[in-house]
Amino acid sequence: MTASEADQNDPQKIPFSVYLLALCQALMMSSTSLMITASSLVCLTLTDDKSLVTLPLSLQFLGLMLTSMPASILMGRLGRKQGFLIGTLFGLVGALLMVYAVFNHQFWLFAVGSFLIGIFNGFGIYYRFAAVDMVSEQNRPKAISYVMAGGVIAAFVGPNLANFGQSMFPSEPFAGGFIYAVIIYLLIFVVISFIKFPKVISSQGKQAEPRPLRKVASQPMFIVAVICGMLGYAIMSYLMTATPLAMKHHAHDFSDTAFVIQWHVLAMFAPSFFTGNIIQRFGVLNVILTGAMLAVVCVVINLNGQTVWHFWAALVALGISWNFLFIGATALLTQTYREEEKSKAQGFNDFAVFTLVTIASLSAGVLQHKLGWQTVNYAALPFVAVIIMSVFWLKMKPLELRLY
Repeated sequence: MTASEADQNDPQKIPFSVYLLALCQALMMSSTSLMITASSLVCLTLTDDKSLVTLPLSLQFLGLMLTSMPASILMGRLGRKQGFLIGTLFGLVGALLMVYAVFNHQFWLFAVGSFLIGIFNGFGIYYRFAAVDMVSEQNRPKAISYVMAGGVIAAFVGPNLANFGQSMFPSEPFAGGFIYAVIIYLLIFVVISFIKFPKVISSQGKQAEPRPLRKVASQPMFIVAVICGMLGYAIMSYLMTATPLAMKHHAHDFSDTAFVIQWHVLAMFAPSFFTGNIIQRFGVLNVILTGAMLAVVCVVINLNGQTVWHFWAALVALGISWNFLFIGATALLTQTYREEEKSKAQGFNDFAVFTLVTIASLSAGVLQHKLGWQTVNYAALPFVAVIIMSVFWLKMKPLELRLY
């Protein structure tokens, strides 16, 4: 029995496999938050060119971007399980390379390892879409939210692993954190092996010919979903990547940085327990607008002080902003394509999202190094304005014209 058939019998049911996907999301984001906490700082010891310290993290986003479309197509042919298992192997090899690079002080090898982890992330970003495949249409926002809620664990695990790892090898204080990353990818591989995914739908079973991608992507609702997902994620990545560097510049301890990142990740994912219900009650466009306004709040706080508590409050607001924007955009996107169109529609969306995220994360380090923290924050505001304008543009369209 397929997921959709099961949902017809019990349309309110959330399958156990969705919760296992949430665990995979938790482990993936634990590794990501570990990398965000430690990557830029360890690179300060691996290269003399300080403008390059965010390059490995940017290469992680580049690997994700380049993989997003091929990963979606591969999973459309082989199935979700095989795709996720293949992707996890890239993450495992990447983490092992990063451990070796830290011990041997090889910046470029560290960057290669980060790129391979990005390839893994290019598969892992589809956990939320895999959950959508398992539930009825009315439960899609909830399924997305539950998977994203797995990141709550990451808020505590990732930064603390980076912190605990400092005492594992006193001569190389950051190496221990990346050893923990190796363990994380092994755990993901095991969990994926136990998940039951719906079978791949064969071409013979399709009810209609898929529309060309340009036709799907020209729908106003699709356009706004991509814009909000793309800019919302990029703004978050941009400000988050620059924050550890700004905190170091203002002489804050690494433990303070880990504390701020931990709360940021918690704020990113804790609302997910409620975001699906909030979307059902208030509407997805209103939730997206709220996320955009919280991004403005983040910038205002950052511009008004550089204490630990300013950084903390700003990144908490930024985390909630990302949650509303990304889950809202994903829920909006799922309304724009048919079953036989999902691989290319999801792949195009995530390619667009993480192309801009890659550019944003790389720009953060350069702007912070060259122009300073205030310029970094002012530069985010025009992109927030684009999100707000795109939502109002869609709101002004009659319902029957939002989808072609």
